Amino acid sequence: MRAEAKPAHLLDTNIQAISNPSFPMAAGTMRRVQLMLLLQLCTGILTTAVRSLDERVLRIAVPERREVYNDGKIYDITHLITPEMPKWGTADGMGQVLTVIDSIKNGSDAYVSEMKLPSHTGTHVDAPSHFFEEYYEEGYDTSTLDLKTLNGPALVVDVPRDSNISAEVMKSLQIPKGIQRVLFRTLNTDRKLMYQTEFDSSYVGIVKDGAEWIVENTDIKLVGIDYLSIATYDDAVPTHQALLRSREIVIVEGLKLEDIEAGIYDLHCLPIRVLGADGTPTRCVLME
Repeated sequence: MRAEAKPAHLLDTNIQAISNPSFPMAAGTMRRVQLMLLLQLCTGILTTAVRSLDERVLRIAVPERREVYNDGKIYDITHLITPEMPKWGTADGMGQVLTVIDSIKNGSDAYVSEMKLPSHTGTHVDAPSHFFEEYYEEGYDTSTLDLKTLNGPALVVDVPRDSNISAEVMKSLQIPKGIQRVLFRTLNTDRKLMYQTEFDSSYVGIVKDGAEWIVENTDIKLVGIDYLSIATYDDAVPTHQALLRSREIVIVEGLKLEDIEAGIYDLHCLPIRVLGADGTPTRCVLME
């Protein structure tokens, strides 16, 4: 708390008392005056120091990680990769992702880090080789995915919260013919599963007959979902195989859809190109 400034005539009196020993004032009163002057001096010094500290704090740049760009016309639907994010089949999450190899602090000219992460980390795509031995041997990795399929108009749909995505649910969504890219927002988003470190096998996904219905009755060439797998935990193999068998459907998993309204957007997904990868992280955005 700042001390209140004293009237000028009192300060003059205090100064006279200090500078003139013959000035009529008791010793106790003089000591009190000296203490008050010392307090005023300390208060001024502290005030200056705090102001200087505030200015330095304000000058420190804080990195901004936005989810929305260009006045709400671009939405980043990619999850930030962190040590705490979920990892398939584990309770401990991703763990350490980055290891610093060289640092300026320790005498190097630049910072250089090494990344260690599974191919199906966070927001990522699946390659046809993910569930087919022959496709793996033939080299159908994520670098062979069609960028035309990964970029274009997409429909974000809200899935009924009381079931997985079955053939019956797909029929109820009434997705029009001609729609080639569909992103499913499910109970996974409501439960914030992608923000929980422990893997949760009760997540919502597509069951086998739902995948078969997509292949047989729609024009869909890209399916995306808001957890680590497009398929339910129990139907992981048959669902993936139904979708990937033709090598014409692209799967995008781990999407960040909590702030996205249902509707049509322009989708842009660009997976990392890694030779032989059955899955790779991707940056995905939606544009209005």
